[in-house]
Amino acid sequence: SQPMERRGQIVLTYLWADIYAAALFTRPGLTPQQAFDEQRAMRLELFYLRDLDHSDVTRASAAILKRQQPAATLARLEQPLKQLQASFGHIKRGDRYALDYDPQRGLNLERNGKVIFNSPDPELAKVYLGIWLGPDGLPEKLRQTLLAHTP
Repeated sequence: SQPMERRGQIVLTYLWADIYAAALFTRPGLTPQQAFDEQRAMRLELFYLRDLDHSDVTRASAAILKRQQPAATLARLEQPLKQLQASFGHIKRGDRYALDYDPQRGLNLERNGKVIFNSPDPELAKVYLGIWLGPDGLPEKLRQTLLAHTP
């Protein structure tokens, strides 16, 4: 299969502190927006620039998901979302995480190059990647930059 190309990258800052650098990869010939909308292969890499407590990460992502998704969707995905969240563990400065989606095998979560979670469910992949790539997740300017939309 074709190698992926890096499309957009950002640094997320919160209260003047850099939290992580993120980079989005898709196959050539496809915009990141198309890859997300059509659920094609994509990879989101997160390089953490500081230690983060597991409960803070879980709380932040739960708040975004609540904003983005209908309650029924979150109820349906409750178990796999919990497992995915639990896989993150405490994050150490310098950790590299990746959400790697392939339509054939589903969503992998990797920590420092090792797969620590997998789900074949395309809905879970869409909802979780939506934290970064869907509306009402990241600050809009960062989302657009990650999706490599040029103003």
